[in-house]
Amino acid sequence: MEVAHSGNDVLFILIGAVMVLAMHAGFAFLEVGTVREKNQVNALMKIITDFAVSTIAYFFIGYSIAYGIDFLGTASTLTEKNGYELVKFFFLMTFAAAIPAIISGGIAERAKFYPQLFASFCLVALIYPLFEGMIWNGNFGVQDWIAKTFDASFHDFAGSIVVHAVGGWVALAAVLLLGARHGRYSADGKVISAHPPSSIPFLSLGAWVLSVGWFGFNVMSAQTIDAVSGLVAVNSLMAMVGGILASLMVGRNDPGFVHNGPLAGLVAVCAGSDIMHPIGALVTGFIAGALFVITFTLTQNRFKIDDVLGVWPLHGLCGVWGGLAAGIFGMTSLGGLGGVSFMAQFVGTVLGVLIAFVGGLIIYGILKVSVGIRLTQEEEYNGADLSIHKISATPKV
Repeated sequence: MEVAHSGNDVLFILIGAVMVLAMHAGFAFLEVGTVREKNQVNALMKIITDFAVSTIAYFFIGYSIAYGIDFLGTASTLTEKNGYELVKFFFLMTFAAAIPAIISGGIAERAKFYPQLFASFCLVALIYPLFEGMIWNGNFGVQDWIAKTFDASFHDFAGSIVVHAVGGWVALAAVLLLGARHGRYSADGKVISAHPPSSIPFLSLGAWVLSVGWFGFNVMSAQTIDAVSGLVAVNSLMAMVGGILASLMVGRNDPGFVHNGPLAGLVAVCAGSDIMHPIGALVTGFIAGALFVITFTLTQNRFKIDDVLGVWPLHGLCGVWGGLAAGIFGMTSLGGLGGVSFMAQFVGTVLGVLIAFVGGLIIYGILKVSVGIRLTQEEEYNGADLSIHKISATPKV
């Protein structure tokens, strides 16, 4: 009976791991559809190689930092409980690998290839698991202090802060250090070229793959069959459609905004998807969709931050909103299951933002002064595909 139970848990979390693994194809095609044609191969190459580097970094270093567990024992030890700890690692590794996948969209079209791979290794080995371990494993007594101070621990069920906000705020640091693409803004700060998406079909494909995989991201965060909840699935659905509708209205039918709308909603609902009422999830997703459109526009046009895919607004700011929203719509007075505190959510969110942004500044700052992090102006003009990979997405025969 015990073997059957552990076997079911292994299958459950393995399905979740494969669904989140598939999300990386979504990251790839979202970026391919957004960047200019001369950078599409580079987008595909970054996502798949970042994933490989992230796996190595998390297997040998990151997972141990976060959970105090390594996989250097014998195979007979690793297969205890049907190898549950192994597939749990696989599942959580796909979360960790989302950090460089998120960053990739922000730094697109002008970042060097190998320095970014090295940055991905450092982030997944050190920065991400540092905060992950604090929140999801109680490391350093941070959660105990928050719970003692605010009568509730910081609640982040599926990673609005741990994954998305961390990825988004590291990306902001990288984007600021890189600077804008050549020709994007004039010397006096005026927008010269808007660079519209190169392929709406690819962008749409990426959005759909991410949205479908997200139900593994959220629902399987229960990590065992006994803990699974249909509430998480329906809340994810409601937040997703809320994000679509808000981005449709606020974005005035722009397909780029509309296809990022569901992602904004899903980012925001991760933290409280297990405790919100579905109507609270709908409102959370709706606000996130509007927040993305508004802040993306401000970032590009007023702040002059050349974040190509808008990963800081999408993951960084919508992630922050999600962390706070869990402390609002998770309350029993608003139909939630309770057990949350807004101040606990605020403190945990701020902590995540600080660790991510400072960590990003340190890693990319060191790389910038040592080996450089961006292509030359000529390489950027020719495109990352030809400059780095020596082939275009559609080579002429």
